[in-house]
Amino acid sequence: MSAETTSETAPEITSVTGWGRTAPSAARLVRPRTYAEAVAAVRDCGPRGGIPRGLGRAYGDAAQNAGGSVIDVTGLDRIHVVDAGAGVVLCDAGVSLHRLMQVLLPLGWFVPVTPGTRYVTVGGAIGADIHGKNHHVSGSFARHVLSFELLTADGTIHTVDQGTDLFDATTGGMGLTGVVLTARIRLQPVRTSLMSVDTERARDLDDLMARLTATDHRHRYSVAWIDLLARGAATGRAVLTRGEHATPAALPARARRDPLAFRPSRLPAAPPFVPSGLLTRTTVGLFNELWYRRAPRARSGELQSIPAFFHPLDGVPHWNRVYGRDGFVQYQFVVGYGQEDTLRRIVQRLADRRCPSFLAVLKRFGDADPGWLSFPRPGWTLALDIPAGLPGLGAFLDELDEEVAAAGGRVSLAKDSRLRPELLGAMYPRLDDFRALRAELDPRGVFVSDLARRLNFQESP
Repeated sequence: MSAETTSETAPEITSVTGWGRTAPSAARLVRPRTYAEAVAAVRDCGPRGGIPRGLGRAYGDAAQNAGGSVIDVTGLDRIHVVDAGAGVVLCDAGVSLHRLMQVLLPLGWFVPVTPGTRYVTVGGAIGADIHGKNHHVSGSFARHVLSFELLTADGTIHTVDQGTDLFDATTGGMGLTGVVLTARIRLQPVRTSLMSVDTERARDLDDLMARLTATDHRHRYSVAWIDLLARGAATGRAVLTRGEHATPAALPARARRDPLAFRPSRLPAAPPFVPSGLLTRTTVGLFNELWYRRAPRARSGELQSIPAFFHPLDGVPHWNRVYGRDGFVQYQFVVGYGQEDTLRRIVQRLADRRCPSFLAVLKRFGDADPGWLSFPRPGWTLALDIPAGLPGLGAFLDELDEEVAAAGGRVSLAKDSRLRPELLGAMYPRLDDFRALRAELDPRGVFVSDLARRLNFQESP
């Protein structure tokens, strides 16, 4: 459930979870509305420390802090300057990507990187160093951040520029170096608010990888939905979607009157209570079959809105409730190019185990990002949602972790809720550098989270 407070009410103990709705923990929730209040919140964290939190879209426990403070930055939500000539915006960390799109699209600019939801804050995008469908072209979010202001454990506000150790430790550092207050971001120019989309089916995983390898460089955005319940000759069958920002000439006459209009629609929210067991192998299998069959074998140039192409699930508020009260685990990993056999084995194991996942996507990553704990590296990344109550799920995912680590891969910390700490160093080679900088910057451990405790970020095991 979401946790809210206001500056008019005293901070209170609130149950906080990630988007997966697993492992809730109670914390003192503080919502500063000024930088001075943010400084006071950091200085008043108490012995259990604090962690910044945005809109709560980290799937696991990265923005939770049992018994301590959670600093909700969404009250810091001003857009200070939009330089429409240079394509740069200066805004507070609590501004959402949704808000940026509302302001920037009419001016002919778009956020440079967006994940599968636009309801993430700029601070969260930096802390998780988010990636999108264009990583193979544009890299992660931090590549487009020119600088940011960071509130550190001693109450000091630092201006942090690209190329510095503090910048690279913070981007992907999951809020453990401090609270991002503002950021300067370089934007992506666009001429319309519509996407030109190509869709095609792939008959199996090898067919999908071949199509992506051969043609991905021709497209700014690409992603493949995979049917992880398909088996036999159809294992890994997929629907591959690619897109580009549409040109004005591609728009019908009516749309050309307002080519940069941004009017996302929303469906009714999922009910507060959904019975567990709704997403079974049978129901998900039926959904996957219908989704694959209704996709065109090949279609080019379909016009879609930005929300439909990038953020289809945002149209259903609180869609995470469909997994019932047990919640769900999102598992995302990356393995390098040359490790395709590892990817094949994992997809086969998921298919053999009949994991009821209807949200499973495969993408290709480009060059590694400079963030010490940034998730992307060159290779294949697979992300899937699995009901948390599935029997034996923890042991099964532990086995997949071992395979990923042995192949030189890693899991995403922004999605994680259950990784074992002994694998962290193998997956993130700059972990010791991160720990050393953090010990120097925050010797008292002011910034801490449930994830940090679980994975032992404080010191080497």
